[in-house]
Amino acid sequence: MADPKSSFSLERKMLALQFREVALVAREQLAPNYVRVRLEGDDLFGFASLGSDDHMRLFFPDRMPDSIEELRAAPSREYTPLVWDENWLEVEFAVHGDEGIAARWAATAPIGSRIGVGGPRGSAVITGTPGSWFLAGDETAIPAIRRFAALIGEQPARVVIEVHGAEDEIEIDAPVKPEWLHRGDEPAGSALIAFLEGLGEADAVGSDSFVFIAAEQSVVKPGRALLARWGVDTAHAVVKGYWKRGEAEYHAPH
Repeated sequence: MADPKSSFSLERKMLALQFREVALVAREQLAPNYVRVRLEGDDLFGFASLGSDDHMRLFFPDRMPDSIEELRAAPSREYTPLVWDENWLEVEFAVHGDEGIAARWAATAPIGSRIGVGGPRGSAVITGTPGSWFLAGDETAIPAIRRFAALIGEQPARVVIEVHGAEDEIEIDAPVKPEWLHRGDEPAGSALIAFLEGLGEADAVGSDSFVFIAAEQSVVKPGRALLARWGVDTAHAVVKGYWKRGEAEYHAPH
């Protein structure tokens, strides 16, 4: 149940699970290790993503199969829908590090290549207006951070993003200037974890805050510790591992 003293709540909403066939029609290299693609297809009519942190599953078959069962058996990975309309959908990919099937496809697949899209099936939707915002993640969380940032109005906010280096900083449309952390050759998540562990009560962005922290799975423990230090209700926060080092099939919690 939502706190009656809070200005907002996170509400879980479900969508009917649908599978769609789409084609790659455009690719834009936003940074050396980050790419945006546009997917198109009549199957996208009715596509919906209610929450900024939504996950959909992209399927990468050798050829488009004839049945949903065959499609679901193809290699797949989870991504956040960025923007979409009646027959198109844009998705962003971090393509460095572990060169898995999705990263290779995003970086090199020929225009016209076809894949499958499943979901989103469920959403955590912000209802009301948080008193303040704290958004932090690595490059895999940039699409969700973009979508959350679009909801920020006049409230205090802080946006923190870890990337490999300065060449990986990209334009983020937000009412505050993002703070970029560079991990260099250290493990993914290390710079963000050090940053989170250095924050104290004096750094809290304000009362009745919404907090979003997502990166490599090792960020979860320090992220939850930050909520405790700041006194943020876990019902007002999303702290999750978007991926796990060494586990290509890792599923981020929904």
